[in-house]
Amino acid sequence: MTREEFEELVAEALDRIPPELTRLMDNVAVFVEDEPPTDDPELLGLYEGTPLTERGEWYAGVLPDRITIYRGPTLRFCETREDVVAETEVTVVHEIAHHFGIDDARLHALGYG
Repeated sequence: MTREEFEELVAEALDRIPPELTRLMDNVAVFVEDEPPTDDPELLGLYEGTPLTERGEWYAGVLPDRITIYRGPTLRFCETREDVVAETEVTVVHEIAHHFGIDDARLHALGYG
């Protein structure tokens, strides 16, 4: 799968996030990279920033939070195109959930782990 096709899958997954949630997202940008950091080669996605639940009065003038979806490990993990579509959607939802302050334990319990 080309990078462009994968980026389109990420965009489609973002489009499926309910509007009532996307309206609440604040100061966050989503990126696609080919590979994760070398110290975690199987990482499918990464949220970097300050979750909405932890932002206080001090939160102003900061760079956007960053969600990165990694193409390489996703393609290696999945066997079919359908698997890639499903895994990309799960990964996007998982990382957006971190933006909302939901931790990995809760995400795993909800089936997004």
